[in-house]
Amino acid sequence: MVSDNEPGRPDGETEMTAPTTPYTPTYNTYDPADADTVRMPLPTSHPTADHHGYDHDHTVHTADRRPTGPVLDATRLWTGGLATAAVAALVGLVGTLVIQVLFHYAPVGTAAAHALTSSNAGLICLFAAVAALAATGIAHLLIVSTPDPLSYLGWIIGLSTAAAVVLPLLGGIPMAAAVALAVINLVIGLAIGSLVIGTAIAARRPTTR
Repeated sequence: MVSDNEPGRPDGETEMTAPTTPYTPTYNTYDPADADTVRMPLPTSHPTADHHGYDHDHTVHTADRRPTGPVLDATRLWTGGLATAAVAALVGLVGTLVIQVLFHYAPVGTAAAHALTSSNAGLICLFAAVAALAATGIAHLLIVSTPDPLSYLGWIIGLSTAAAVVLPLLGGIPMAAAVALAVINLVIGLAIGSLVIGTAIAARRPTTR
């Protein structure tokens, strides 16, 4: 305040008086408790899979890929069947040669020695190859049409092998030659059974969708 008539001061002089309360500036502070704020949820991204089946976050869609059942790979099955036919023919050839050598030194008689000639060895090899291909065809048919194909295949090959072992004993040839042929047929049947069943197992592969 300015007092012009205050005693003791000349005219024209003024006195500045300090305010009774100091000046304190006020600032607008933000208090989250007083403000009405709306919290929006963060957007959630749903990654989409690319053409390789992977998400953008490198995860795999396992729910969409479920096994639907075994599918036969016919190329692998018949390739194995051809290889089995070659093995069976070689088993028949080697078995016949071994029996001929044994008959040459063992006293089995001339009739038994002549029962296994080179022509008979060729027929045994042909029979073994045809039997292997027939077993492969049966395996193919069983896989595409039966619920438990390997069990049926094992029974069919086992019973066929047993018949091939018994038949030479009923053919009227000398006993030594008949036993030799039965042993050869047994080895051929075991080779065909193990190889064809193994090939059938390898040719069945599960599929996913």
